[in-house]
Order: sequence, then structure tokens, then C-alpha cells
Amino acid sequence: MLATVLRMASHVSPPVEIVRAGVVDVGVQRWGSRGAASVVLLHGFPYDTRSYDDVARLLADAGYDVVVPYLRGFGPTRFVDQSVMRSGQQAAPAHDLRELILALRLDRPVVAGCDWGGRAACIVAAVWPELVSGLVSVSGYLLQDIRSAMSTPVLPHLEKRYWYQYYFHSERGRAGLTRYRSEIAQTLWADWSPTWRFGDSEFAATAASFDNPDFVDVVVHSYRHRYGLAPGDPAYAATEEIITTRPPITVPSIVIEPTEDTIAGLYGPTEHSSRFTDLLRVVDFDCGHNPPQELPGRFAAVVGEMVRQMRRA
Repeated sequence: MLATVLRMASHVSPPVEIVRAGVVDVGVQRWGSRGAASVVLLHGFPYDTRSYDDVARLLADAGYDVVVPYLRGFGPTRFVDQSVMRSGQQAAPAHDLRELILALRLDRPVVAGCDWGGRAACIVAAVWPELVSGLVSVSGYLLQDIRSAMSTPVLPHLEKRYWYQYYFHSERGRAGLTRYRSEIAQTLWADWSPTWRFGDSEFAATAASFDNPDFVDVVVHSYRHRYGLAPGDPAYAATEEIITTRPPITVPSIVIEPTEDTIAGLYGPTEHSSRFTDLLRVVDFDCGHNPPQELPGRFAAVVGEMVRQMRRA
């Protein structure tokens, strides 16, 4: 009877904790056993921590300390001060992740993520490798080459997929995101993951996170900065300069390639061998842009594999 109760309890979502991490108070859900081998799971746009509910349960049941934060601009995460720039540039969530690892005193966790969250994980692994023991990255090396993006077009059949980015470059797009944030997000979910049959209730559980008062500012800045159309926060200038050198990722890494992801062309051709100096393997997932929510069992298995590898090292 006790074992049954414990198994049921392990499937109850933990409450959100607020953790001061530099310039943001981050909403965090923490699963599993504190003090155990730790994992940080990072969501992307336009998703939230619901992407990892099933993954986190599985990893917690395996005995790990699982940290799932809301990115800046999402859910309960808030800026500490009104004067802080609502930056969505790639260095910003990376700094938030760095500060969160330090604030929680995590001992070199494995970091895993996709989209914005994967980019933050990749940047931390590249710039501050001493903070993490391993990386699981959906779609590989996600550090953005902004100088190239400013002037180098891609093939037209790829350009048309980025309509939402060009939309956000205009004030009409900002107004559209303000008014239709849920509708835009649901359209992107369907477009990017054509084989994923998510339900209305499943989407609604995440859509509440887009009501964050900083959501529109952070998203618009992200998609303008990456094309050189908006200045960055001076606080991240040094990190952005390092990113321009396209530093290799030296920590042990596993890359997940989602084969049905219709927006994967955004990241350019695969360069895994040249960008990861300790690449353990590349694994294909037959899913779209949001692998942890589409194939949670497989995603949890890959993260668990990485944790076990690091514990044996």
C-alpha cells in the first residue's frame, strides 16, 4: 500500500518555487531527490515547462534531482527590477541558466533543452563548461551567427517558414503577438510538429504561460536582435562577443535530431563533428520540434543515459 502511495505521489506536479537568479526571479519546478545527480531541463518558444512534465516524472522516479525552470518572459518568471532591459537575445537566457545553477548550488548538472532552452544550454556548455557535466541538445549546435543572419539569405522554401520572425520585426507583428499570442503559438505548434496530435487542453495548459507581462517584449526582442535589428543589453556584450567566435562545445554531448521538425532548417546544415569535441552520439527522433513532449519516454532515456555516463566518468 505504501509503495502504491509513493508511486502516486511521484506523479503529482511539484509546486513552483521562485529562485533569484541574477536579474530574474525564476519560477522553478523541482522533481525528485535533492542532493542526487542533477538535471536541468529547458523549454523553448512557444512552449513552457509542461514540455517536460512526463520527462521529469520519469527522471525523478529514476532517482535524479530534476530542475525545470520557466524561461524569462514565460509563466511566473519575473524581472527583479523594472529598469532591466527585457532582452530576449541568446546570451540572456544563458546568463539566467548560469545564475540559476549557481543559486541552487547544483553540482555540475546535465543540461538538456530544445529551441531557446537548447540554445541557452549550448551557450553555457560552450562559455562556462566548468558549470555542467554533460549536454543533451535538440538539433545540435544552436549558437546563433548573427552577423551571417543579418545579410545571408537561405533558400526560399526555408525562408517562408520564418514568417513569424519577420512578422515580429514590425510593430504590426508586435500588436499581433500582443492580441493573438495563443493563436500564433498554436499555429506554430501545428506547423512545426505535423505528426503530433496534441489536444486543446494540452495546449491550454501551456498557453497560460504566455500571459506573462514580459512575454511580448522578450519574444519581439529575441527575433529582432538575432537579425541585428535591435541593440542588445550591454550587460551581455562580452558573452555575445565570445559567441561570435563560434566556440566549440567541449563537454560530453548527445544530439537529438527530430526528423519531422519542419523548422529545423533554421539551424542550418549539421556541423556536429566540428562543433562538439566530445560528441557521444547523434540520435534520430521521429517527431517534430518539441521532442520532450512528443516522445517523453525516449527523451528521458537519452537524458538518463547522459547522467549515467557522467557518473561513471
